[in-house]
Amino acid sequence: MDDVQPLEQALHAARALVLADLAARDVAHADVVSLVEDAVTHRRWWVEQWPEGTEYVAGLVAQDVQDALLERYGRWPLCPVCDGGDPHALDVEPELGADPHWVCGKAGVVVAPVGALGGGAAGGLGG
Repeated sequence: MDDVQPLEQALHAARALVLADLAARDVAHADVVSLVEDAVTHRRWWVEQWPEGTEYVAGLVAQDVQDALLERYGRWPLCPVCDGGDPHALDVEPELGADPHWVCGKAGVVVAPVGALGGGAAGGLGG
């Protein structure tokens, strides 16, 4: 039972960080928040199987939500760094690691830590 508290803290933190990014980009609608809840539920099972992965949960939930949004609505979050050309989404780096950040893979620029997209201007859903 001692492992439950760190697990719950990590899941709540991941949920809060991803919701903050969604809200910062004005896409935290009820159906999108449901995608976050689905991702958290899935990652709860995952981290119960691999407790050493607790520190990776925030980045994984962000990637799960990003993938679900792509399937249903379009790319998110759109890159605020690159002007012109085709709109593209930011990536989460490291893909499996602690301290995840949103990164523009095209420009090789770190845009913000996961949970801190509020500093950027663009970034709604893009098709």
